[in-house]
Amino acid sequence: MVRYKATIAYDGTNFQGFQRQPNGRTVQEEIEKTLTRMNNGHPIQIHGSGRTDAGVHAEGQVIHFDFPQTRVLEKMRFGLDTQTPEDIAVKEVEIVDDQFHARYLVQEKTYQFRVDIGKPRSPFRRHYASYFPYPLDVEKIQRALPDLLGTHDFTSFCATGSSVEDKTRTIYEATMAVNAAGDELIFTFRGDGFLYKMIRIMVGTLLKIGNGRMAPDSLPEIIAQKDRNAAGPTAHPEGLYLWKVSY
Repeated sequence: MVRYKATIAYDGTNFQGFQRQPNGRTVQEEIEKTLTRMNNGHPIQIHGSGRTDAGVHAEGQVIHFDFPQTRVLEKMRFGLDTQTPEDIAVKEVEIVDDQFHARYLVQEKTYQFRVDIGKPRSPFRRHYASYFPYPLDVEKIQRALPDLLGTHDFTSFCATGSSVEDKTRTIYEATMAVNAAGDELIFTFRGDGFLYKMIRIMVGTLLKIGNGRMAPDSLPEIIAQKDRNAAGPTAHPEGLYLWKVSY
């Protein structure tokens, strides 16, 4: 068996998330169906760097799988790219060592989150940015962002339903940019890992700060409380993109 690593992108709009599940269309299921066809009907299982929820997109999700033969890399990439549905793209394929694991060897992940703040809202962004129609002071958000940096117990930013016991994570980058038209915010978060719905809760909290319903200096206290109820709401999934996975 040959172990392949692939970088994929997908539009999460019509998926119930990345991970295979009994009911609902998933990215894993679609790619495995394609690989199984390419393997003459013999099942192939893929492993992702992590799961994404329903409606969440990816620009740089990483998977690995074992295939019983060595193929020319571009032929393997092209076959996967053209035979998977049109809302999945296979960007790159390489052969890796048998010890490589897409999930367990991750060093860093980078996510982006996009917020449509236009008035009126853009109908073309409705699946690709979370809409926020209320007044925002972006300077307040900029002041708050550095408080997320560093190593913290992020229990306050973890949704219920997580089975992870250790909620300590390190964030290396937390930035926000405004696009040239001034009608979209682009948040970037880079860290050693993120908890269940953590980025969506961080964005929901930051938007609440920008809207004046929380103080710009409130994040350290929210983190210290280790209480989900202390943080803001969970932002909608369509603004979230898994941007890059580093090993």
